[in-house]
Amino acid sequence: MIKIKFMDGSEKEYKVGISALEIAESISPSLKKRSIAAKLDDTVIDLNRRLNEDATLVFLAEEDVESLEVLRHSSAHLMAEAVKTLYPHAKFGVGPSIEEGFYYDIDLGDDVLTDSDLPTIEKQMAKIVAKNAPIERKEVSKKEALEIFKEDPYKVELINALPEGEIISIYSQGVFSDLCRGPHLPSTKWIKNFKLLSLAGAYWRGDSKNKQLTRVYGTSFFSDTELKDYLHNLEERKKRDHRKLGKELDLFMLSEYGPGFPFWLPNGMILRRELENFWYKVHTKEGYKLIQTPILLNKDLWVISGHWMNYKENMYTSEIDDMEFAIKPMNCPGGMLVYKRDIHSYKDFPLKVGELGLVHRHEASGALNGLFRVRNFTQDDAHIFMTEEMIVHEIQELVRLFDYMYSVFDLTYHIELSTRPLEKYIGEIATWDRAEKALADALDAIGKPYKINEGDGAFYGPKLDFKLRDSMNRIWQCGTIQLDMNLPERFDLTYIDQNGEKKRPVMLHRALFGSIERFIGILIEHYAGAFPVWLSPVQVKIIPVNNEFHQAYAEKLLGMMIDEDLRVELDAREEKLGYKIREAQTKKIPYQLVLGDKEVSENLVTYRRYGQQDQVTVKVDEFIALIKKEIAKK
Repeated sequence: MIKIKFMDGSEKEYKVGISALEIAESISPSLKKRSIAAKLDDTVIDLNRRLNEDATLVFLAEEDVESLEVLRHSSAHLMAEAVKTLYPHAKFGVGPSIEEGFYYDIDLGDDVLTDSDLPTIEKQMAKIVAKNAPIERKEVSKKEALEIFKEDPYKVELINALPEGEIISIYSQGVFSDLCRGPHLPSTKWIKNFKLLSLAGAYWRGDSKNKQLTRVYGTSFFSDTELKDYLHNLEERKKRDHRKLGKELDLFMLSEYGPGFPFWLPNGMILRRELENFWYKVHTKEGYKLIQTPILLNKDLWVISGHWMNYKENMYTSEIDDMEFAIKPMNCPGGMLVYKRDIHSYKDFPLKVGELGLVHRHEASGALNGLFRVRNFTQDDAHIFMTEEMIVHEIQELVRLFDYMYSVFDLTYHIELSTRPLEKYIGEIATWDRAEKALADALDAIGKPYKINEGDGAFYGPKLDFKLRDSMNRIWQCGTIQLDMNLPERFDLTYIDQNGEKKRPVMLHRALFGSIERFIGILIEHYAGAFPVWLSPVQVKIIPVNNEFHQAYAEKLLGMMIDEDLRVELDAREEKLGYKIREAQTKKIPYQLVLGDKEVSENLVTYRRYGQQDQVTVKVDEFIALIKKEIAKK
């Protein structure tokens, strides 16, 4: 017999090998009916999984957070079965659930899928749902799995990579079976509200040397209302596309003469400068010392840092005086040289060194995407040197700083702890283990929740990734804290401890925005181009009703506001008033001042905020005080 503990604290004994579904049925028919999966201790499992040991069991219904991932994983298999029915020769790569849906990578041979084929696949999915086909799990040995998938080179490759003796699970429904850890829904009847969204190319296992497969993206929800809301949100996102708004608002441009190298236009430079000035001000207050390191450095430096062996394919190189140089893809090695310039004492720590450094990375042309994926960008880097005993406190201080910076932009986040990559890493595993534990201990000490992201650390150390959620409910990877015990070793960095002995410092790599360019792209879409006043390239547009009678007063106001360091423009064109007001709205300028007879005679301004219809009339000094207060508070 085994003992199963439930959420209410009660315990019951059951026969070894009983399924979670059978336990639910024994408790009540209604529990069985509404349960779609279960959580065994901390692991989500299928309802038909057999239980063989004492454990805590929780049943999951539609409203539970974990259930949506189970639904979407099963939706991916449903889509795969539909494709297999329509294209029997199709072979399948991987098909995971992702943040907002799911995808499957598919090898269709000579067939080509287009967007017009997606409704046909959806109809086939609906037919399978109507059959309420069971989703069944089977455990097999490696030998058995190789026999089952002997005609599928993708599965054979994955199976051969598994260690000997490992139990392999296969999920089957209808005509489709795949290697999968699960968990899945009990049957297809739960998958009623789904939509296939788009197609893309994806190299097998992410390697451009491999065959390119067709990736089909989709999403699913438990309710029709949630699906409709999500699809509406997608349409809103299209309207906010930063490439479209960047052009309309004269922020930046892209050219075929420099793919992946953005050009900043005057309005974009103002936005960028304000963001950088904010960064400089905050970091000066936080005690950072600011530096700038060269863009081009000798190959030998990159050999020491490990980039030459682990990152060379992403680096631009050149030859100077018969020596090989590389344009920096990261600021860190230059920061190491700055540290080595001086002899340091433990009394100097924590030593915080910051840099807005321009870096270049050779991204694949197909991956380039506006400001989100470029080939040159400015990293808001900082390197914090310390003793190992300072790690927890310094990470606490960084999380506090991250909280403040992101709150200014109304961005929330969650944290992921990314661990040692399986390949291409430097340093001893024991050092990695110690560094990973230090990061986890720091977060635990301040009660910050996080999830583990296995194998996604930088090649030189584990990291904390800050995943931002914007106003459109999208997740962005921006900030990062990387704990590095390897580069200080490789660069032979030292400090003098309290006993007068040389010791090796610990270093944190840290970026808040991640990349100025990408962060601006995120902000454009987050605010839909309607930036807060402090960031807006033009803060005030002055519009005289009649140039003959009101322009002189408008020019006086223009001078006054420029003297107050406000970014203001005067629209004195001979155009209709309504046209000029609409254009100011189109440019998303925060404040529009319309000046007529009353404003001129009584030294007033009448303003309207962007997106609002109300007009407010106040004295000039009141308006200037109002807008300056708003700017100061950000």
